[in-house]
Amino acid sequence: MNAHRQPSPEQPAQNPLADGFARHVVHWAQAAGAPADSLAVLAAAARHASLAVQGGHVCAQLDDLAAGWPDCPPGELAACLLASRMVASVGDAQPLPLLLDADGRIYLYRHFAWERRLAARLRQLAGQPAPAASAERSRQLDQLFADNARRLGGAADWQKLAAALALRGRLTIISGGPGTGKTTTVVALLACLLQESPDLRVALAAPTGKAAARMLEALRKRASDLPRDLQGLLPNESYTVHRLLGVTPQAGRFRHHAQNPLAIDALIVDEASMLDLALACRLFDAVPPDARVVLLGDKDQLAAVEAGAVFAEISADPTLSAGCIEQLAALASTPVSRITPPAASVPTPLTDCVVWFSESHRFAATSGIGRLAAAINAGRSQAASQWLASDEDRSVRWLADGSDRLAERIRQTIVDGYQPFLDALAARHADPATHCAAVFAAFDRFRVLCALHDGARGVQAINRMVAEHLLSAVGEPIGAASGQRSPWYPGRPVIVLRNDYLLRLFNGDIGVCLADESGEPMVWFPAQDGSFRPVAPIRLPAHDTAFAMTVHKSQGSEFAAVLLLLPETDSRVLTRELLYTGVTRAAAQLTLVGSAEVLNSACANPTRRHSGLIARLRDAEG
Repeated sequence: MNAHRQPSPEQPAQNPLADGFARHVVHWAQAAGAPADSLAVLAAAARHASLAVQGGHVCAQLDDLAAGWPDCPPGELAACLLASRMVASVGDAQPLPLLLDADGRIYLYRHFAWERRLAARLRQLAGQPAPAASAERSRQLDQLFADNARRLGGAADWQKLAAALALRGRLTIISGGPGTGKTTTVVALLACLLQESPDLRVALAAPTGKAAARMLEALRKRASDLPRDLQGLLPNESYTVHRLLGVTPQAGRFRHHAQNPLAIDALIVDEASMLDLALACRLFDAVPPDARVVLLGDKDQLAAVEAGAVFAEISADPTLSAGCIEQLAALASTPVSRITPPAASVPTPLTDCVVWFSESHRFAATSGIGRLAAAINAGRSQAASQWLASDEDRSVRWLADGSDRLAERIRQTIVDGYQPFLDALAARHADPATHCAAVFAAFDRFRVLCALHDGARGVQAINRMVAEHLLSAVGEPIGAASGQRSPWYPGRPVIVLRNDYLLRLFNGDIGVCLADESGEPMVWFPAQDGSFRPVAPIRLPAHDTAFAMTVHKSQGSEFAAVLLLLPETDSRVLTRELLYTGVTRAAAQLTLVGSAEVLNSACANPTRRHSGLIARLRDAEG
């Protein structure tokens, strides 16, 4: 093998983090007496694995690395790496900086360790059945899902079956798009569990503060039909995952872990598609062995910003065994013949743990938003753009504009979208709480979502444009000194970018600047009890203006109307999952702005994240 052959030119020419890591690993290898002809491929592998993690992958691929050595078989490359004394194999007891598994995945060792730990905990929960369900539970499920039974006319009720599955086992993974009934299912599940065990300790969590708050709000709404005694037993608080685990001054360390587990009997996690590998591993580390865990999410949405696509992988196989189907049939009063789960995307060892919801109650599959979302998911780009061009559904509007400068009609559409918000700001209310409620309700009716942060069609440019329009409408900033322009104008919305546990503000929280009773600018945030609390601008953690948000930041949110602004040219971040996530944030009205070329490219570009979680699940099986 040519030891001086350089890595593939497709990799970035410079990356300080990856380059520095590669140098350190080579230095350690030399100190350990590694063969000289292993150092070049070791350096390339270390750099490759570091770049992969920065790109959201859990691991790199040996086959991709082999592009830098076209005359060297992958088996020889693997042997060279293992000879370097810096690369472990799966069965090795001693950790080394890198690990190479039997399928050619190259890991930074800690990512392999997280993956293996998470897989072991998932298999432990999946293999531990819950106490046998009673006949009373079957009757209760019939009552809770009676409306569904009337509507479905004998067809299988997958919400009811999912609740039954969660009563049967300790790990349940429910994947469904917006409005498919995930919260309804959880309310029914909790009603069954709490009626039998009123002292059951239930924790509600989500990756962001916004998602946690929406989860609690949705649960309260769905629970309004329950008997009052059961309503009173439901959780009255939700947590970010970080807050639930208990943040410590040490980065990545939490108060709750395997040696100090959470004091819970059941954990419900919403928006689980936003969980990265490291956080998912630490969360499951802290779950007691006999607790129930229910993960809710959408396998077709964007994956986490950090490395991993945990939810998409573990929800890939909705297979139910014959024995499980018989138990569900009895518990959910459903004939065995009607319980036919869809085929798996990828077979996994998590049989009898996964349910997919496909029927949306927010918008029908034949509605504009539902139809577009389905076409995007299926990668039918031409069908999507042709249907959009037909303009046959008023709930979806396509402005096929890909210019680098926003056309005046697009600017006007954005300004018009925020007019109800301006009207709410201008209204006068004697009660500050009433004013806050009206302002927030108006603000949540419409949002601009962008694929990018920078550029003419990015978050920053749109925020500047809308802020200028708002300032011209509302006048001087609150409390602005003569000759100085304060950034704190009435109506400025902000999004929190970093958790602050003392202030109880979390990444993704939205606040609005309004004057307090003395006329001073304060940023008001909604509380879980429906009230609003003010925070002085100077005390805010890192934040940004939030007229426009990236699609990533919008996960866990819902708006009556959305304007989704695609970039003028194709971008590597513009994927099928990003497009689908942006479209499905709209509950009633969607305006899509972008050229046909960019739209088609996004539809044809599914996210691919390298990972070995399913392989680790299979390892844990043995």
